[in-house]
Amino acid sequence: MPKPRVLIALSGGVDSSVAAILLKKQGYELVGAFLRNGVPTPSGSCRPSQGCCSESDARDAALVADTLGIPFHSLDMEEEFKKIQTYFRDSYQKGQTPNPCAVCNRDVKFGALESFADAIGASYIATGHYARISNVKGELRLMRGVDPVKDQSYVLFPVPESILQRTLLPVGELEKSETRQIARDSGLKVSEKPDSQEICFVPSGDYRDCLAENGGMGLSGSFLNTSGEKMGTHQGHMSFTRGQRRGLGISWTEPLFVLDIDPLSGDVRVGTREETGCRQAELASLNAFGFSLEPGQILTGITAQYRSTPGGVPAQLEVLEGARALLRFDKPAESVNPGQGVALYQDNRMIAGAWLERAEFSFVTP
Repeated sequence: MPKPRVLIALSGGVDSSVAAILLKKQGYELVGAFLRNGVPTPSGSCRPSQGCCSESDARDAALVADTLGIPFHSLDMEEEFKKIQTYFRDSYQKGQTPNPCAVCNRDVKFGALESFADAIGASYIATGHYARISNVKGELRLMRGVDPVKDQSYVLFPVPESILQRTLLPVGELEKSETRQIARDSGLKVSEKPDSQEICFVPSGDYRDCLAENGGMGLSGSFLNTSGEKMGTHQGHMSFTRGQRRGLGISWTEPLFVLDIDPLSGDVRVGTREETGCRQAELASLNAFGFSLEPGQILTGITAQYRSTPGGVPAQLEVLEGARALLRFDKPAESVNPGQGVALYQDNRMIAGAWLERAEFSFVTP
C-alpha cells in the first residue's frame, strides 16, 4: 500500500533537499513547495545567500525537485511576508527585539503550508529543520535534533501542536555532516551550499537598512547609566537591542551593553555585563507540546532557551491564567529580550514555548 502524500517545503538548501531524499526513499508521495517572499536580491550583490527565499534559492529548489522527479510549486507569499515585515518594524518601535523567523514558522512555513497541504490532499507537511517529532501513545513529543550544534527545535516554539502532529522532520535524526554526505552521494549541486544566516527580507544583512528604508530609526534620545546619569546621545532608539555592545559610541572604563530601551522617550539604558542580568520574565501565548500545563502549576528543573543558539539556562516556570506564565531564572540570565521567544525543555524535550513579554532586570531603574 503506497504511503500518504507529503508536502515538502523546499528552500533550495541542503537540509530540505535531503529531507526530500529521505522521504522519497521511505516511499512517500512528495510534492515540493517553495515560498516566495517578493523581496528582490540587490543588483550586483555578491552575498552567497540572503536567507532562504531568494531568487537563486528558488532556482535551486526547482532543480532539486526536478532531480527527484517530484511535482513543484512556487507559492506567492508576498502579502504574508509584508505582514512579518510590519511586525518586525513595530517590535523595534516598541523597544523590543523581534523574532521574524519564529513568526514566519508559525504563520507561513507551517501555517500557510498547512493550508496548501489541505488543498492538494497531503496528509503531512515536512521541512528540513534539525528537530525531532514523535508520537508516544497519542502524545506529541518535540525533541532537540541529534546534532547539538545544529539543533533548530527552538524556532518551532510558536507552531501549534495540531500542525506539528502532522509534520515530518527527517534530518533531525542526522548530524549536519551526514546530511551533506547524503546530498553528495545523491549528486545534488546544493551539497556544499552554505547555510543561510540572514533574515530573508533584509538582503543587505543589516536590519537597520530595512528599518531606515521604511520610516527611519525612531526617536533620538540619551544614553543613561543605571543611576540615571546621561552618558551621551543617539539618533534613533530602533538602532539598538538589549545586550548590544558594539556601535554605541560611548567611551567608558569598561565595556558597556544596552540594558533597556524606552520607546516613549527614546532613552537607552546602558551598563556593565553584570547589569545585563534578568531575574525573571513574564511570558505570553504559552504553547505546550504534549504536556498539560494548568494555572498554579510550578515546574522546576527546566531549561529556558531564549535565543536561537542551542543551549539554555536553568529556571522554573509558574503557570498563570490566560496562557501566561512567570519564568524565574535560577541565577540572573544575560540580555533577556522582550519580543523574543523562549523554549522550555526538560532534558532534550521541549515541553512548551512562549513569547517574552516583560523582563525584570537585576538593576533597579531610578
